[in-house]
Amino acid sequence: MSTVGTYLAKRFQELGLNDYFAIPGDYNLGLLDELLKNSSLRMINCCNELNAGYAADGYARIKGVSALVVTYSVGGLSAVNAVAGAYAENLPILVISGGPNTNSVQDAEILHHTLATENYSYVREIFAKITAHSVFIHRPSDAPMQIDTAIAIALDKKKPVYIEIACNIAGANVSPPTQRALNVKRLSDTSSLAAAIDDAANHLNAAVKPVLVAGSKSRACEATAMIETLSQSCGYALAAMPDAKGFVSEQHPNYIGIYWGPVSSPGCGEIVESSDLYFFIGPNFNDYTTVGHVCNIQPKKLIVIADGSVSVAGKVYTEVYMNEFLNGLKEKLKFNDASVKGYKRIAGAAPLYQEPDDLNSPLTTRFLFGQIQKLLSSDYAVLAETGDSWFNGMRLNLPENCPFEIQMQYGSIGWSVGALLGVQAALHNKKRVIALIGDGSFQMSAQELSTLIRYGFKPIIFLMNNASYTIEVQIHDGPYNVINNWRYADLVEVFNGEQAKARAFKAPTHQALLDAIEEAKNTDALCFIEVILDKDDCNKNLLEWGARVASYNSRSPRTN
Repeated sequence: MSTVGTYLAKRFQELGLNDYFAIPGDYNLGLLDELLKNSSLRMINCCNELNAGYAADGYARIKGVSALVVTYSVGGLSAVNAVAGAYAENLPILVISGGPNTNSVQDAEILHHTLATENYSYVREIFAKITAHSVFIHRPSDAPMQIDTAIAIALDKKKPVYIEIACNIAGANVSPPTQRALNVKRLSDTSSLAAAIDDAANHLNAAVKPVLVAGSKSRACEATAMIETLSQSCGYALAAMPDAKGFVSEQHPNYIGIYWGPVSSPGCGEIVESSDLYFFIGPNFNDYTTVGHVCNIQPKKLIVIADGSVSVAGKVYTEVYMNEFLNGLKEKLKFNDASVKGYKRIAGAAPLYQEPDDLNSPLTTRFLFGQIQKLLSSDYAVLAETGDSWFNGMRLNLPENCPFEIQMQYGSIGWSVGALLGVQAALHNKKRVIALIGDGSFQMSAQELSTLIRYGFKPIIFLMNNASYTIEVQIHDGPYNVINNWRYADLVEVFNGEQAKARAFKAPTHQALLDAIEEAKNTDALCFIEVILDKDDCNKNLLEWGARVASYNSRSPRTN
């Protein structure tokens, strides 16, 4: 026989999880005991639920799914912001919460960690707004069905689900898990699919210089490999939206850079917007990715495939799914590399990261990212926090098999430290994650540096110390954007404990940065490099982006 907890653990294992993130609390302690009986899984104990939720977000980006275990109410509600971010970013997280004893619910007792009312459904009601499914398991006999249903919904919808398990049934016996493939395959409506393919193919084959643009929702539809194959087959130039950077190979022969309206990669925006037909695959057109909705994209020249529908110059076909559509379309497209040739004519050489005359002069952001570019290989992944790191990260040319992660839809400042833990855990230290984190963001979630060190993870963290919230400064400055300037590098010694080997460096000059990077490359442990930058030394694209977003945010209310 299995117990409710060991049944759940077995499903974690079948999903390919090696780890889950947990914060203990009295409502989930029995459940944690049951989960620990599965020796194939590692429990990673985080410092707080918010950071654990961010870690689950990062883990799901690499593994496709993750698990977070919290206690009832005070634990679950502390994780709400992270779970909401995962919902926005289409990441399946299994949020598992201990729940009140079934007798307490039945007897309407007032319990600790609650709102001091007899209503115990409020946590599920809150999570119902930010998950695809929310369920309370209070009968052991129902647990297998309820657990499997929740997992299936998470995988199908690519969204978090919330599973609350009464604290007094975690060790109760249930039927053992039966074999499940736990895969999801949605089939298109055959008539709608055929019509959509024919219409799109006719438009694309009639176009003079069509282009492809990969969007962030292509990953949730598991279509990124198909996008590369399609571009190779038809010859079209291939761009990526900023929130999809790294989803398609930047070494692809047709890749032309990041399409981000007026702050696109050099040459990329001109090629996309001058095209007579642009094909966006899984785009997320929000105010950030469109720079305040100023991208010059004309609906009459637009083909869009989303999750379950296709629009061809405004004509919509429903129940059409991405991989089937792209695969069918590939067979009908004529080869046309006019957009690639156009890009090569105007792109020119990438800007060089020039060495300064004096290596002992104050460090600049441009030099910093030049050195990060030199460091990159397939042995690394990159994670960029909300802010100037977005814009500098976009300039990096990613080698083959070098993942890149940002949170551009939800944009929760502080996401990166917890997400770094999750990404690094999912990669099993087979790749070192280079984390680009601003000082303001770091102050929101700094505790998880301790967890990274505790579990022996080995990222290289570049902490951008410019004593401010730089992205907020460029959108709308004020005294609230100034932060207390910590001695960040010293925190590594605080968190190291007795035996940890993590190292810290401080780089106020170009030479100090070069020395720190060289040491970090040869150090088999976490390396934390605090780089000292001027407050106004930011990417020029952030200046334009910030001005446009500020203008968009400050529109006057309509009077009609």
